Amino acid sequence: MAPSERPVLLGITGATGSVYGIETARALVEQGIPVEAVLTEQGRNVLAFETGKRWEEWSRDIDGGKGLLTTCGLRDLHSPMASGSYLTAGMVVAPCSMGTLARIAGGISSNLLERAADVTLKERRPLILLARETPLNVLHLKNMLSVTEAGGCIMPPVPAFYHKPESLEDMVRHTVSRVLDLLGRESDRTKRWDGRMGSV
Repeated sequence: MAPSERPVLLGITGATGSVYGIETARALVEQGIPVEAVLTEQGRNVLAFETGKRWEEWSRDIDGGKGLLTTCGLRDLHSPMASGSYLTAGMVVAPCSMGTLARIAGGISSNLLERAADVTLKERRPLILLARETPLNVLHLKNMLSVTEAGGCIMPPVPAFYHKPESLEDMVRHTVSRVLDLLGRESDRTKRWDGRMGSV
């Protein structure tokens, strides 16, 4: 499998901010990149609550019959993504709950999402966690440090304002464009800082 054809793994947990996972899937599929998603049970619940649509509906809308977006069962530890021999382009967990972060930091694999993250780390592939919580306690910070020391990237979805967002969608797209940058998949979905402040 050529590197350009390798799928990106996408985890969606029960933290608030399901739209980050949805938009990450959309941005990757728009570029023709295969996405293999796995959602926790609470991730599915929160997504439906926050967006008014179930993941299956979003998945059909995003994929549009291309066959690029597939979903794996949370308990399916026989899935290819559970093995390091399965070549991927990395993994994004968006949003990432503090519970999931803690288990990844501790090397605990109680489900496919956690196992896939563990495999991504051990194979030295990009692991990007959009950690969602505030304020942070010392345990959160220690877990973030552990994941970072293991080779992962902690990327809280903190909005930027230099691109003059006009909507929540603009803010989400900007964050997702940074996720794609970290995966080596440059995106033109948002404005980039060019060093010019303009008139104030």
